Amino acid sequence: MGGCGLKGVRGKTIALVAMAVSLAACAPGARELLEQAPRVTDPSATAVELETLPPPRRKVDVAIYTFPDLTGKNEPNATVAVFSRAVTQGGTAFAVDALKRAGAGKWFTVVERTDLSSLLQERQLITATRKELDGDNAKPLPPLHFAGLLIEGGIIAFDANTVTGGLGANFLGIGGDTQYQQDNVTVGMRVTSVQSGEVLTSVTTTKTVYSIAVDANEYKYVAVNKLLQWEAGFTRNEPTQLAVRQAIDLAVYATIIEGARKKLWSFADPKEQELLIEKYLRDDKYEPAPQEPAALY
Repeated sequence: MGGCGLKGVRGKTIALVAMAVSLAACAPGARELLEQAPRVTDPSATAVELETLPPPRRKVDVAIYTFPDLTGKNEPNATVAVFSRAVTQGGTAFAVDALKRAGAGKWFTVVERTDLSSLLQERQLITATRKELDGDNAKPLPPLHFAGLLIEGGIIAFDANTVTGGLGANFLGIGGDTQYQQDNVTVGMRVTSVQSGEVLTSVTTTKTVYSIAVDANEYKYVAVNKLLQWEAGFTRNEPTQLAVRQAIDLAVYATIIEGARKKLWSFADPKEQELLIEKYLRDDKYEPAPQEPAALY
């Protein structure tokens, strides 16, 4: 009797706790069980190098209209047809952000061209409102800031399953296995002169995207007719959009160094410029750049 009464109390307690948890989850402002607060994206090693670049001798005015997904690839899936894109469609936002972060914002003045129609429409609205209020005495808006250089390019390739493999073993009912997969995303970026239409610099960067799955299991007889089985594992997929962002960061970094090599612009400190170019050539094994043409900035 006492045992049955104790079990009844425990059952009621568990039910009350479960009800309290469910009600708390439905309360205003309450978080879900696995919910995490948003946070600023952690900077990668490439982003740190880009943001800590020494300042230029003169800030460069650039315009970027679009930085699209040129791969035409859908998200890879071996079992069903998936129509989601393999890479992010927000490459333009990543490119603008990278240009603005270069050298702590000291390298580029980026003018708005992604949604130019909205900008022009808003300027027309301001002009019409001023004329309605002030008539002929209305002050005109200052002219739009223009750029001498265009930043062009995009996400040009996404290769899925370039490398796949795994490893596993079992001994006396205890075992585990590991599987991995490698994808590659490639970004191209070029700088074009608005006056002549000449492509002044062109770089491509590639970022590897890794996915790994680890699984462990055990099968063991704990009695003559009783078998114990347990399994555990996890999967880690590197986000493709972060890989795209890192590739774009590196493309902007390489564009700055290439422009300095070709004397399109220069760093404020010639010694730092020489060291950065030397490191760039050593790490990437580029051929020496020609000494002409003359500097544009």
